[in-house]
Amino acid sequence: MKSQNKIKKFWNNFWYIVWKDESFKGWIISIIFIFIVIKFMFFPILSLTTGTNLPLAIVESCSMYHKGNLFSNYNFWWTRHENKYLDFQLTKEEFKNFNFKNGFSKGDILFIIKAKPEKLETGDVIIFNAGSKNPIIHRLINIKNENGEYIFSTMGDNNNGQLGVEKKINPDQLVGKAVFRISPWLGWGKLIFYEPLRPETEKGFCDER
Repeated sequence: MKSQNKIKKFWNNFWYIVWKDESFKGWIISIIFIFIVIKFMFFPILSLTTGTNLPLAIVESCSMYHKGNLFSNYNFWWTRHENKYLDFQLTKEEFKNFNFKNGFSKGDILFIIKAKPEKLETGDVIIFNAGSKNPIIHRLINIKNENGEYIFSTMGDNNNGQLGVEKKINPDQLVGKAVFRISPWLGWGKLIFYEPLRPETEKGFCDER
């Protein structure tokens, strides 16, 4: 009985410090507690549920940006970028039915699920490792099956063409598939600390190329 009372008292005191104590000590403990919960409980559970080790991704570049982003004029964007899709036989009407048809911007947070090679389709937005520090988030524009193995090819909506590393993507490079945008621009809360370290051409807000 005494041990139960001690446990109850401990949790009452802990709850008070974390959520009700307005002192500096209480504020610090609350931050540490929230960090531990997010780091060691929330993200592992989310990763297990989604099947990927990157269930939430912050967009760090402007390669998928459309002018206006959330309020982009699709017809205007397509007129400017149509030529780069001709070689892949992608039409305006096909692209219009793709997820994220208006792209997304630097600082957006995307929800990611496991990318199953056999379930991926042209137009999906995938995340893949390309030998750089951070994975790339681009749109699938071509899928091939070579000797029973899927080979993927992507391109950024706002890029003038393909990068060398995205012309032949193997299944083992896949990190996940983006399914929806959780929040626009909220990721800037993290990105702003890295902006001074970026090359001049990659700093600041996005503009259509």
